[in-house]
Amino acid sequence: MIIKFQISFEFGEGIVKRSYVQCTSNEGRSMIKIYSLEDIETLSETVDLECKLAAGRDGKGQLPKDFWPTYSAFTNTHGGIIFLGIREKQGRFSLNGIADPQRIITDLFNTINNPQKVSVNLLTDQYISSITLEGKTFIQVEVPAAHRKQKPVFLNGNPLKGNTYRRLQEGDRPCDDETVKRMLAEQVEDERDARILTGFEMSDIDKESLLVFRQMLRDVKPGHPWLELMDKEFLQRLKGWRKDRQSGDEGLTIAGFLMFGHWDAIQDGLPHYFVDYQERPEAKAELRWVDRLIPDGTWSGNIFDFYRRVYRKLITDLKVPFTLKDGQRLEDTPVHVAIREALVNALVHADYSGRVSVLVVKRPDMFGFRNPGNMRIPVLQAIHGGESDCRNKLIHQMFLMIGLGERAGSGVPKIYSGWGSQDWRPPALYEKDEPEQTLLELRMLDLLPSDVMDTLKNRFEENRFNTLNHQERLILATAAIEGVISHPRLLEISTEHPHDLTLALQKLVKTGFLESSGHGRGTVYYIPGVELPTPDEVFAGETILEKLKPLDLSSDGLPKSSDGLTGSSDGLTENSEGLEYVGLDFPIIHTLDGLKTELRKRLESIAESAKVSRKINKQEMADLICSLCNGRFLGLKVLAVLLGRSESYLRQGHLNPLVEQGRLRRAFPTTPNDPRQAYTS
Repeated sequence: MIIKFQISFEFGEGIVKRSYVQCTSNEGRSMIKIYSLEDIETLSETVDLECKLAAGRDGKGQLPKDFWPTYSAFTNTHGGIIFLGIREKQGRFSLNGIADPQRIITDLFNTINNPQKVSVNLLTDQYISSITLEGKTFIQVEVPAAHRKQKPVFLNGNPLKGNTYRRLQEGDRPCDDETVKRMLAEQVEDERDARILTGFEMSDIDKESLLVFRQMLRDVKPGHPWLELMDKEFLQRLKGWRKDRQSGDEGLTIAGFLMFGHWDAIQDGLPHYFVDYQERPEAKAELRWVDRLIPDGTWSGNIFDFYRRVYRKLITDLKVPFTLKDGQRLEDTPVHVAIREALVNALVHADYSGRVSVLVVKRPDMFGFRNPGNMRIPVLQAIHGGESDCRNKLIHQMFLMIGLGERAGSGVPKIYSGWGSQDWRPPALYEKDEPEQTLLELRMLDLLPSDVMDTLKNRFEENRFNTLNHQERLILATAAIEGVISHPRLLEISTEHPHDLTLALQKLVKTGFLESSGHGRGTVYYIPGVELPTPDEVFAGETILEKLKPLDLSSDGLPKSSDGLTGSSDGLTENSEGLEYVGLDFPIIHTLDGLKTELRKRLESIAESAKVSRKINKQEMADLICSLCNGRFLGLKVLAVLLGRSESYLRQGHLNPLVEQGRLRRAFPTTPNDPRQAYTS
């Protein structure tokens, strides 16, 4: 269903009117389509959007071959949108149009329904639309994310050998064979922990762990008939030991092995398995701890003992008022239940074949839980509850036997409700794609803590800060507490309409209270002057009060540059658009538009030989790049404009090799794919 509508909204001092096409998909999801040339000009290829010219040799339109890696990548990640008929040149997008769009659509469906070309067709007519704008037609393809049982979506009849793709940053990346095999295992194994591990015996089980489990079962269910069984038979009833009726194979299951095994044996059977607890003394992401628990040979190392030891550490000194029921003190508050469920949840949903560890962090301001592997159902569905797809069903059942954990589909809602009982900030549940991991943050902070508000007033000047409404203050406080804020995170915190939240974020960026990074689904917002956490940092969000020094504001209320460059010999102008000061030795130049004429002419003069000739050799190009970047950080888009080359050509063919050779260095060396990335020689 396609509906054209127009909205009007106040922004700054004026009224903005824009027209859109809204398309509601068969899943009920709503998205905004392009409806103006202005919308096209503001596009940027991101984690969930790709533009392709699709002109063909005759100029009438042809489905490009690189459509299919993007289709595979989107389906195997979080979905996305592909525009066909839009030209990208030097980082800028324009409408080229397609003379015969039906030919492309027909070719698309013919190919996608050929299993030798594409393994799974997830597209129907509702996902594809032709849009005409000022006499030119382009095609929009909405690619949904594949379900677990449909992955991997691959090309050319073979999931291996680089035929399976995932979307990372703005690129389609071939999956290595190990990643593909994990997808295949997720597809066929409803319970990943039921597989029998050959070569292991009851001697690999820690008897003390099994004995403690028996005692906990006796406490919960005193008359349970399994309590009278011998260890092996008891483990069989728990499905920690089983016999395959078809093959005749018999032995410990992954569930029994992980739950009760010895550390040395677990290392042999599951070499990627690792569990880690860290108590950190400050509200920081740095890896300092005052207490740590890892498998080191002094205890069993299995997940049952990890749970017992870690839970006691987590609730020690937990400052939650006790409650009374029938005159009796209840030690097990909703907060205790939430922490217990979060810990169990991390252990039963972990992909123990993944390369990251189970990590539990305790800080003065928060509890953090990480498990390897992304969620098997969408994050929003898990928060709402009612649906579950547990990766390790047998381990989950073992915890349930002794009264730990929640029934299918109710665990995450229990965490959220328990945390909400104290009026703390809502939990943050999110995923990272490389490497795959799921993270849960439980912060013991109010929505608007007084110390944070005082710091923000000092940062932005109290009179200016007081002009903000409640929603805008909530956004700034969240950015200060969690490091970054995104639109999906705001939806968890606020009851405002999503469109109103979008306008609030845009206003805060325009007025200098926030800066943004990325586009589309991956856009995040942060306090100016505070460096973004790197993708490899875990629980990186921290209360950044000590970093929020007062800004030097210009007469228009926007931040001045921190290093005071004003009409210097370098030619940089104060508040020049496109300059970013992030505590580096040089400013970053993201666009040529805001530079003084003298500096711009100097840069264009250096790059002139490359701009006028396509035959410049690699060494000459490298020397030109280093000369351009001498004494300044240049963004990729600026280099592409100056040199007349595509961004991908420069990044892969020159910038990355020059960084490896030491001739260039990145502004953000720990995050090579940072959308703000820039280079200096």
